[in-house]
Amino acid sequence: MKVFFRKLGQGPEGMQSQRPLFILHGLFGLSDNWATIGKMLSEFFEVYLIDLRNHGNSPHSDEWTYGAMAEDINQLIEDVRGQRADGRNLKFILMGHSLGGKVAMQFASMYPEQLEKLIVVDMAPKDYPGDQFDFIEKLLSVNLAEMKSRKEAETELTAIIKDWATVQLLLKNIQWIPHSLTPFPKERGIEQPQILSWKFNLKVIAENQNKIGETFNIKNKIDTPTLFIRGEKSKYILDEDITEIKKIFSNPEFKTIEGAGHWVHADKPSEFKEEVKKFTL
Repeated sequence: MKVFFRKLGQGPEGMQSQRPLFILHGLFGLSDNWATIGKMLSEFFEVYLIDLRNHGNSPHSDEWTYGAMAEDINQLIEDVRGQRADGRNLKFILMGHSLGGKVAMQFASMYPEQLEKLIVVDMAPKDYPGDQFDFIEKLLSVNLAEMKSRKEAETELTAIIKDWATVQLLLKNIQWIPHSLTPFPKERGIEQPQILSWKFNLKVIAENQNKIGETFNIKNKIDTPTLFIRGEKSKYILDEDITEIKKIFSNPEFKTIEGAGHWVHADKPSEFKEEVKKFTL
């Protein structure tokens, strides 16, 4: 599947980088979530902010597995190689947050030859309960199509979800779409009706939330140099997880950013950028 992406910068001194940086968002996220960090890092890399399948502006599909998402990223890498005269010499750096972190680890297991380095943000290679996102069922009860404004949608989401950051994340995923796929006669002064809709594929996400909480299929030990970045206030990578991580990753590094939660890059963007720079440059 060809996924949507936003490209920022060309690396140092305006020259196309020999080490493109791909960034993958988390569950219910989209490429826009990484715009600030992407701009910061575009001084050093050709940055690709990617929408995973069933998210953002990428296509929807009933197939939603770590393997399928890793294949999407590999297709994009091959496309980038094919568009560049120096394509065979490119060395890719892959960074993923949360769900995107698992996709990145799956990719490193399937396509190690494509990567120079890997960065996993606040995610461990272990099972996470699918029902941790207990608001998914609540979202299914939200009928966006009947709402008249984004403000009405915000009021509804705030009533069922108490975490402000999560509400803001979801609001970024609301879009206006044509009311019907059938042709609409354009008459003078009449606009085609629009309705609110989710950008993400809520139906498929809800149906697969337990499966996606499980660990990806690791085929072998991952030798790609890997940096695990976690937030001090987050519980996604525990101290006891580090021992298990070292059984899978032969060359891992670990950094904890003080004062940050699960959204490490948003909580402490400058500190986050510096850790990425130190590991990659």
